[in-house]
Amino acid sequence: MSDARDALVVGSGPNGLAAAITLARAGWSVTVREAAPVIGGGARSAELTLPGYVHDVCSAIHPLAVASPFFRTLPLAEHGLEWIEPPAALAHPFDDGTAALLERSLAATAVTLAADATAYRRLMAPLLDAADGLFATLLGPLRPPRPSLALARFGLAAIRSAAGLATSVFAGARARALFAGLAAHSAMPLESPASAAIGLVLGLAAHAVGWPMPRGGAGRLSDALASVLRGLGATVVTDSPVERVDRVADGAVLLDLVPRDVARVCGALLPERYRRRLERWRHGPGAFKLDWALREPIPWKAPECRRAGTVHLGGTLEEIAASERATWQGRAAERPFVLLVQPTLFDPSRAPGGGHVAWAYCHVPNGSTADMTAAVEAQIERFAPGFRDVIVARSVRRPADLERHDANLVGGDVNGGALDLRQLLFRPVPRLSPHRTPVRGLYVCSAATWPCPGVHGMCGHLAARTALDDLPPRRH
Repeated sequence: MSDARDALVVGSGPNGLAAAITLARAGWSVTVREAAPVIGGGARSAELTLPGYVHDVCSAIHPLAVASPFFRTLPLAEHGLEWIEPPAALAHPFDDGTAALLERSLAATAVTLAADATAYRRLMAPLLDAADGLFATLLGPLRPPRPSLALARFGLAAIRSAAGLATSVFAGARARALFAGLAAHSAMPLESPASAAIGLVLGLAAHAVGWPMPRGGAGRLSDALASVLRGLGATVVTDSPVERVDRVADGAVLLDLVPRDVARVCGALLPERYRRRLERWRHGPGAFKLDWALREPIPWKAPECRRAGTVHLGGTLEEIAASERATWQGRAAERPFVLLVQPTLFDPSRAPGGGHVAWAYCHVPNGSTADMTAAVEAQIERFAPGFRDVIVARSVRRPADLERHDANLVGGDVNGGALDLRQLLFRPVPRLSPHRTPVRGLYVCSAATWPCPGVHGMCGHLAARTALDDLPPRRH
C-alpha cells in the first residue's frame, strides 16, 4: 500500500494546472498556489472595457489545447468546457479587397491560394496524413523520436527560415503572405533559422483540429481544468504568492515560473552554475494589446473575413517580415503586423444587446512603452474602413501591463522566451531532462520548458511525469 506524497505547484496557468492534475491522478496530495486573485495565468477572461463585455486577457484561440495529448485524456466537457470552431480558422486580407483563408479543409484552403494551390497541398498533405503522430512527437517528451518519413519532412521544412521556405515553395504573394503570418506568431525575424517551425505547426493544427475558442472565453478552459483538479481532491489557493523556496521535503515542488523567477525564488537551493544559466534566459519581443467593445461587427472589405475567428493584418510577406525585423532592432514598426480575434461573431454570449468584442496585438521591443494604438487601428482601418466608427470602448495594455497581470509575461513576451533555434530546443537550459533541476524534488514546468509555448499543458504534464519517475511512492 502506498502513502500519498505532498506536492506544491506554484502558478495556476494551464501548465501548472496540468502538472497538478497529473500528480493528483497518481494519488499525490497537491496544493496549487497562485499569486493573482484568480486562476489561469494567460488563459483568463475579464470585463476589460464595459460591463457584460467578456474579453480574453491574453490567449484566445487554442488549437494546441485540442491537439494536446494530455488535455485529450481529461473529461473537460463534463466540467463545463465547450469548444467553438469558426467556419474558417484564419483570414488574411489583402489591399485588393480579397482574402486568403486557412480552412479546416486542405482543399478549400488551397483554392484561396490561386496558383499556389498545388504547392500548398504538396507541403501540407503529407503532414496532415501523419498529424496525430507528429503532435504526439512535437508535444511529447524530449527524446529521440521514432524515425518516420513525415517527421523527416517536417524537420527539413521546420529548420528553415519562414521567409526562405515561403519564397522557395510558393510563387505567389497570397500563399507567401499566409505562411508569413502563421510564422510571425513566433515573434522571430522571418529570416531566422527555424522560424518556419511555428508556421508549420499552426497551419497543420488548423487542418487537423481547427483553431477553436472556448465558449464564454479563455477563462472557461482554466475553470474546467481547476474543476477537474478539485474533483481529484487537490487544493487551489489564490492571492498566495510564493516568494522563496528554501527546501524541498519528501515530496515535490513544481514551478510554473519563468527562469529568472525560478532563480530568484530558489536561489539559495540551486547550484550557482545552473542558477546563472537560468538568469541568462532571453526573452523575446513584447506584445502591445488592445481590446474593444464594438456596437457591430468589424466592417471588413473582404467578406471572407467574417467567416474567420482570427484575422492577420499585414499585407505581404515583405511587409510582415519588416514588421517583425523592426522589433529585434529595438523599434516599433510603423505598419505593424497585427493579430486580431473576433469571438462574438461565433459566441454572442460574450457581449450584451447584440454588441461585439475584439482583441488585437502587435509585437514591440521587449518592455516597450510605445503607444501603438493609432498604428494598430490604422492597420485594421486599412482592411476594414469604418472600424473606428464602431468602437464603443477600448482597453490598452502595454507590455508592462501584461507583465503586471502575469509575471511570466516578462516585458510582454507571451512566448515564455525568445524562440530562436537554441531556446526552441533547449528550454530552459541544455539538459537531458529539461524539467528536472539539480535539486531533487524541484522541477520547472512553465512555457519556458520543453516542448514549446502554447496552451497545451504539456510542459506541466511532462514535468509532473518526471517527478513521478524520480520519486516513486513510499511503501510500508
